[in-house]
Amino acid sequence: MIVRARVVLPMSQPPIEDGAIHVSGNKILKVGRWRDLESEAGLIFDLGDAIVVPGLVNAHCHLDYTNMAGMISPPKSFSDWIKALIAIKAQWSYSEFSQSWINGAQMLLRTGTTTVADIEAVPELLPEVWDATPLRVVSLLEMISVKSRHSTAKIIAEAAGKIASLKSTKSFAGLSPHALYSTSPELLKRSAEIAQENNWLVSTHVAESREELEMFQQRSGSLFDWLKSQRDNSDCGTLSPVEQLEDQGMLRPNFLAVHANYILHSDAETLAKRESSVVHCPRSHEYFGHQKFPQKLLADAGVNICLGTDSLASVASKPKKAVALSMFLEMQQFARNNPDVSAEKILQMSTSNGARALGLAGKIGALSAGAFADLVALPFSAATDPYETVVQNRADVTASLIEGAWAISPA
Repeated sequence: MIVRARVVLPMSQPPIEDGAIHVSGNKILKVGRWRDLESEAGLIFDLGDAIVVPGLVNAHCHLDYTNMAGMISPPKSFSDWIKALIAIKAQWSYSEFSQSWINGAQMLLRTGTTTVADIEAVPELLPEVWDATPLRVVSLLEMISVKSRHSTAKIIAEAAGKIASLKSTKSFAGLSPHALYSTSPELLKRSAEIAQENNWLVSTHVAESREELEMFQQRSGSLFDWLKSQRDNSDCGTLSPVEQLEDQGMLRPNFLAVHANYILHSDAETLAKRESSVVHCPRSHEYFGHQKFPQKLLADAGVNICLGTDSLASVASKPKKAVALSMFLEMQQFARNNPDVSAEKILQMSTSNGARALGLAGKIGALSAGAFADLVALPFSAATDPYETVVQNRADVTASLIEGAWAISPA
């Protein structure tokens, strides 16, 4: 089939006026001007005054927690937020987590995401929830060893066994040792080893809060005080969180450092050297009142930066106004906080950069020959820059194609 629109924004080449995408099966065959592809037309979908872009890539989400929106007010300390989250999770049933996951997936679909890297705290949901959405889902199985009754070997074995049991032509799984403060050095090291052996992705919350930096560099702060009776804190007092991960062999091209809000200059250089990606979640960042995200430091070092939504448990809500998971809202928050970064670069963080982080460069995140036929459409006004139009979009997408199948059919 041929998908035609007023503007096609491939990300792999400049915008194409009166553009078209030739789709064959689940892949893109050609991208170009309508007049050049018109003779090849079979089934034609003319989207009219629309702009077509690659499906958005959400590099960090917690779909399990979607229905927790508004349940936790912005806390005084990061550790207070963790305690509140743990209390809510303890009260929820399997069905509540399942419905929350599905609601979140529906939000992402409406707002242009076609691929999401999701931290899965309830692996029992898989693979049934995969079947409940047309999204491509990268489920990163959460592992926590603080207060766990299981050994590192058993935690790893259970996660590996779950991954081996999952069969899908579109979605896949990897590992997520939750964070330095909630895991042991042994779990981190073994996670890195088994992920390397099996070509799995690994995602970890890194240097998210000032309290985490204080804990590992200075052996102080509220996070250190809360956890000192729950974990062996002998790894605290010398290295930064990023240095800790380097020491455990975690930093590799298959590693996603989520947040990285409180880092040293040398940390940025290490992340770049190891080709690890950083995932920034702008609205969650704003919710916690963190210091300015070190975008320039990371970009200057050559780190691949991408964007994610995080969960609605850490997005500020307003009375009588529903909040939603949306990469458009994340891009808009990033633009407000970083006015010197162009709309084109911001969109790259939500498409091609995210694809690179997930090990799917050339397959998603760009409209190019050989890539999966993942695209979304939204209204376009000729009076605006096409990149700015996408970044500032506030409406649901008008169409969504994932691997050549309409997830949201054009009107």
